Amino acid sequence: MNRFSVGTAAALAAAFTISTLSAQSPAPAAEAKVPARVEMTIDSIMRGPDLVGYPPSGLRWSGDSSKLYFEWRRPGEDESSTYVVNKDGGEPKKLSEAEARATPPSSGRWDKARKRMLFDDRGDIVIYDATTGVRRQVTKTSGSEGSPRWARNDTHVTYVSGGNLFIMPVDGSGTLVSQLTDVTQRRTDPRLTESQQFIKAEEQKLLEHVRKEAEQRKKREEDAAKDRLSRFELAGQQQSATDLMLSPDETHVFIVVAERPAGAKNTIVPNYVTESGYVEDIPARTNVGDTQDRRLLAILNIKSSKTTWADGSFAPPVAAAEKPAAAGTTAPDGKPGRAAEREIRWSMPVVSEDGKLVVASARSTDNKDRWFVTLDPESGKSKVIDTLHDDAWIREIGFGGSSVDFLPDGKRVWFLSERDGWMHLYTLDVSADGARARQLTEGKWEISSAELAADGKKFYITSTENHPGERHLYTVSTEGGARTKITSMTGANDATVSPDQSTLGLVYSYSTKPPEVFIMSNKPGAQARPITTTPTAEWRAFKWIDPKVITFKARDGVDVYSRLFTPEMIGAQRDPSRPAVVFVHGAGYLQNAHKYWSTYFREYMFHNLLASRGYVVLDVDYRASSGYGRDWRTAIYRHMGGKDLEDIVDGAKYLVEKEGVDAKRIGVYGGSYGGFITLMAMFTTPDVFAAGAALRPVTDWARYNHGYTSNILNIPQKDADAYRKSSPIYFAEGLTGALLILHGMVDVNVHFQDSVRLAQRLIELRKENWELAPYPVEDHGFVEETSWADEYKRILKLFEQNLRPGSSSSRTTNPSNGNRR
Repeated sequence: MNRFSVGTAAALAAAFTISTLSAQSPAPAAEAKVPARVEMTIDSIMRGPDLVGYPPSGLRWSGDSSKLYFEWRRPGEDESSTYVVNKDGGEPKKLSEAEARATPPSSGRWDKARKRMLFDDRGDIVIYDATTGVRRQVTKTSGSEGSPRWARNDTHVTYVSGGNLFIMPVDGSGTLVSQLTDVTQRRTDPRLTESQQFIKAEEQKLLEHVRKEAEQRKKREEDAAKDRLSRFELAGQQQSATDLMLSPDETHVFIVVAERPAGAKNTIVPNYVTESGYVEDIPARTNVGDTQDRRLLAILNIKSSKTTWADGSFAPPVAAAEKPAAAGTTAPDGKPGRAAEREIRWSMPVVSEDGKLVVASARSTDNKDRWFVTLDPESGKSKVIDTLHDDAWIREIGFGGSSVDFLPDGKRVWFLSERDGWMHLYTLDVSADGARARQLTEGKWEISSAELAADGKKFYITSTENHPGERHLYTVSTEGGARTKITSMTGANDATVSPDQSTLGLVYSYSTKPPEVFIMSNKPGAQARPITTTPTAEWRAFKWIDPKVITFKARDGVDVYSRLFTPEMIGAQRDPSRPAVVFVHGAGYLQNAHKYWSTYFREYMFHNLLASRGYVVLDVDYRASSGYGRDWRTAIYRHMGGKDLEDIVDGAKYLVEKEGVDAKRIGVYGGSYGGFITLMAMFTTPDVFAAGAALRPVTDWARYNHGYTSNILNIPQKDADAYRKSSPIYFAEGLTGALLILHGMVDVNVHFQDSVRLAQRLIELRKENWELAPYPVEDHGFVEETSWADEYKRILKLFEQNLRPGSSSSRTTNPSNGNRR
C-alpha cells in the first residue's frame, strides 16, 4: 500500500448506496407521495447540513411572554436568520435584518425588576426594555465596551473599555460618562550607576536652583495625585486587566488580572493553500507543560487608591519540586521571579445585593482543588467556606461567568458540584460561620444545567434522572425536596422559560430527528407543539435506523452504554462474512450512546450505510465519556488508552458473543480522541481489529494543549510515564492490521504534525500496511463537502477490502480475548 495517498478514490464515487426495502413498514397516508425506495450515496450523506440543516439556537422570549424568537438556518442557506412565532404556535415568521436587530438578546443581565436587560452587542452597550420591546443604545464608539453591569439601584451602568472601568446614567439625564479607574503599566525610573547617583546627589547639595526645581517637581506630582483617578499599576506589558467590577457601596473595584506566560513557545501551523500563493504560518497554541498564563485578583479602593491582592495563603503548599519555575512568575507586587507557594487561578467574585458578602472561587492550577472563599475587600484577607478536592481533576459547571451565585436572600449561594460522585445542586449559607453545603438533589444521575427561576423560589434543572441517554427539565425548590418532571418527550429537551413562567420554548431532538423548536405549556406532561421542520424532504423520506441503546459488561463488571446498528433495523440482511465496525466518538468527555440527535450526524448516516451493506455497528460510550459520574469520567487518569480502550475491545467481544459477528472481521474508527483510541487499538490489541481508520488523531499527548491534557496526565516533565504509556507513537511497532490515517493540514487543535511524526515512525519501523491521507485546507472540524466525501469513501474502501470476503486479512488468533502488547 502507498504510504501517502492523495487521490480521490474515484472508483467509489457513486458505487455505495443505502436503500429502504419493501420489507419496511409502509408510510402513513400523509406521506403517501414519498417514494417507497430512496437511494443515498456517500456524496449525498456528506453534504451534512445541506441535508439536515443546523440546530435552531438562541431561543428567547419577548418581555410580555407572547412571542418566541430564535435563530434558524435551513439546508442550503449560507447563514442563520431570526424567526418569531406566537406562544400559541403556528408558522414562524422570518424577520428582516432591521427587525432582527430589535429583538430581545439571547443573554444579558436583568435589572432587579426584570424589566430591562443589559448586554453588549458587537462592542457597544445596549439596554433592552422588555415592556416596550425596544433596544436602546447606551454607547456607540469605535472602541470596544464590554462586561456591562447595573449600578446605583439600576439607574446607572458600568462597563469596561480599554482596560478601565466607566460608569454612566441610563435615564437620559445627559450626565457625562465618568471614568472610575486609571489602569496603567508600572513606570520604572532608569537605574543609575553608582557614579551617576553620586553626581545627582552632589548637584542638589551644591546648587540651590537644582534643589528648588526638584522640590517643585515633587510638589506638582503630589498635587496631581490628589486630583488623579484611582490608579492601579500593572506589573508590566505581560499583565492586563481583563474584567473590572464596582462594589455596591462604590468603594472598591475588583480587577481580574491576566498575566501572559514568560518564555512560552507557541506552535506554528503552515498553511499551504492561500490567497497569496505563498506558504503562510498560522500562530497556534503552546504545548502541555509549557509556562501558562496566570489569573490574579486585585481589589482597588477608589477612594483611598489603596490596592490589595486576594489572599491565597489558604492553599496548602506543594512540594518544592512542584513549585512553578521562578522565571515564569511575576508576584502580585510586581517583583519578577517570586514563586508562589501554590499557584491559584481566581474568578471574579459575586457580591450580595447589600454589598456585605463577597464570595470568590479559586482553583489550583493543577485543577485538583477548588475553594470558595469570602473576601474582605479592604485587606484582601480570605476565609475558606467550602473546599473540593479530586485526586484526578475537578469538574464544575459555571453560569454567568462564575461557578457560584447568590440566592435572593443575600445569605446563601448556590452551585453545582460532583462532590458525591455525580453532578448535583447545592446551597451554602455564607452568613453563618461554619455552615456546610446542603445538597438539594442526589442520586446516580447528573445535572447538565441549572437556572434560578425568575421568582427566586425554585430552580429549573436539566438532568439524566430518567435515563442516562435522555435530558429532561425538572423543577426543584430552593429549599430542596421533591422534583417535578416537566418534559416528557423521549430524547433531549433544552428549555427556555418565558418571563411569566407559563410557557417553554424547547429545542427537542430524538435519535432519528434533528433538533427542532417546540412550544409547550410549563406544566408536567403538557403536549409540545412543533414549530420548525429543518431537514430536506429527501432526508425525511428515508427510514433512518433508530439505534438501540444497549449495555454490555466490561471485563471489570461495569455496564457500558452503547448504540447498536444492525442490518435488520434497516430492512437489510447480514453479510455472510459477518463484518462489524466499532465507532469511537471524539472529545473524550462526550456522550454519544443516547436517545437524541448526535452531533456526529454524518457518522450516524454512515452507520446506516454500513448496516444496509450487512455490517453490525457499535457506538460505545467508553470510560471517560460524559453523563456517567465522576468515577467514569476520571477512569483514564494517568492512562489514556487504558480503561477506555478496554471498553472498546470488550465492545468488540460483545459483538462476537451476542451479535454473531466474525471475530476476524472487525474494524474500528473515530476522530480526534476517537482517532487516538483507534491507533492504540491497532497498535496494542492487533489481534482484535483487522482494520482501523484514525481521523485527526493525537499520536503524542506531550504535543497537545495544556488545559485538556494536564488535567488527565499531569505535565510531561513531571509524569513522563503517564505520557509514554498513553501515546500511540510509542506503540507503533505493534501494527499488523490495515491502518488509514486522515488529517487536515491546517488543524490548529490536533496538529498535522502529529500524523507526520507517526508516519516517520512507521517508515522507520518498515511498516507497510498503512496510508496517510492529508487534507490541505481542513482544520480539525472539516468544512468542505468534498473533503468529507473523500474521507469517508476511503474509510469505506478500507473496511470493504479488509472486512468482507476476499480481504487480505489472514489472522488466525482469536481476537475476542483482546490480548494487548
